Amino acid sequence: MEKPKVFVTRLIPEAGLMQIQEYCNAVIWPEELPPTRVQLLERVKGVDGLLCLLTDPIDAEVMDTAGPHLKVISNYAVGYDNINVPAATERGIPVGNTPGVLTDTTADFAFSLLMAAARRVVEADNFTRAGKWKTWGPKLLLGQDITGATLGIIGFGRIGKGMAKRAQGFDMRVLYYDPLCKDDAFAAEIGAECVDLDELLAESDYVSLHVPLTDATRHILNAAAFEKMKTTAILVNTARGPVVDTNALYDALSSGAIAYAALDVTDPEPLPGDHKLLELENVIVVPHIASASVTARGKMSTMAAANLIAGLKGEKLPNCVNPEVYA
Repeated sequence: MEKPKVFVTRLIPEAGLMQIQEYCNAVIWPEELPPTRVQLLERVKGVDGLLCLLTDPIDAEVMDTAGPHLKVISNYAVGYDNINVPAATERGIPVGNTPGVLTDTTADFAFSLLMAAARRVVEADNFTRAGKWKTWGPKLLLGQDITGATLGIIGFGRIGKGMAKRAQGFDMRVLYYDPLCKDDAFAAEIGAECVDLDELLAESDYVSLHVPLTDATRHILNAAAFEKMKTTAILVNTARGPVVDTNALYDALSSGAIAYAALDVTDPEPLPGDHKLLELENVIVVPHIASASVTARGKMSTMAAANLIAGLKGEKLPNCVNPEVYA
């Protein structure tokens, strides 16, 4: 029996890749950079399945170029804003994602960014490497306390709750804003307070973003929002770059409207090396690595493989973002 043909848009960890290669006739993109639009359209022609990354825009054209044999799209990510899900649903194509397995890994990293920004760890390392460390000084690289401070969490899903859980170890007051989560048992258990966005921005010492990218969340932090924040506030973003207005963030950081930002995601992404944000000392920018642990990325690969293979077999995906396709 001929194996189903699939295109995998990047090398993923071996645990999932081996499963795919065993079951499928897999064409795997070997380069570090994702395929270009032209290359993507060429490789998807006639495939039965597609395993893609958040760097791959999968729209109606890609689906139609793949043709009528396309049975499943498996996204190696929790978010799926890179995929036109309504177009997939219209064509009867289930779309899979990899939720849950990176919750703790991402929350760990978000909190590490918070701590690094608060205590100016990257600045201090750069200071030392530049040969500027001459003596201990009582005012050298003063940072901000975390214990007892107020953490504002925008988006109270799995990762937002994980961030709140970690804040308990530092006796932080936790505020959260999430229109879909006003009466939450976990929040009640830990004493987190549901507030409106303006109150969260005004009262928080740290603001951490954990929302998906939608029309409603795009630029949820803009110039007006930064004006409402404390001048000592620190922003952490491990969600999606475009939920923050980059130009407004630059203005806020450079003018002192807020104190610091720590970004795992940016807009644009990747951020060019000559971008004006990187001229500032009060910002940390890392290359979208919040889920980059061996364990989490390995589990993501097996989940993405499971979604892909289930779809090829005509079975329900273990994690499907558009289950209405089965109605």
